[in-house]
Amino acid sequence: MTRKTRPVSWIKAALREFETFPEAAQSVCLAALTIAAEGGKSDIAKPMHGLGSGVFEIVLPFKSDAFRVVYAVQLADEVWVIHAFKKKSTQGTKTAKRDIDLIKERLKRIEETLQ
Repeated sequence: MTRKTRPVSWIKAALREFETFPEAAQSVCLAALTIAAEGGKSDIAKPMHGLGSGVFEIVLPFKSDAFRVVYAVQLADEVWVIHAFKKKSTQGTKTAKRDIDLIKERLKRIEETLQ
């Protein structure tokens, strides 16, 4: 049985931000996105609560930084990367409200575009 790999699409702003990540952090995140595209879930991906089902966050502690990549798996037949950012929050693992608001806004925009 061959597994169908879904395309990974990026919101331009998320891709621009992702490209600022260190190369090693990028490759770990890309590996996790490949697993998602193949229908799986990487060990470093966790569901993002409060954003509907099918929205996940790749959580990558890297050296002294923390990187996040948020993606949705239930939009059309693609995996959509909604947001990528270096976590600056001092509130432990909690994602900052402005990031959550941005993710919600981008999700809504994609859903409207795909209808």
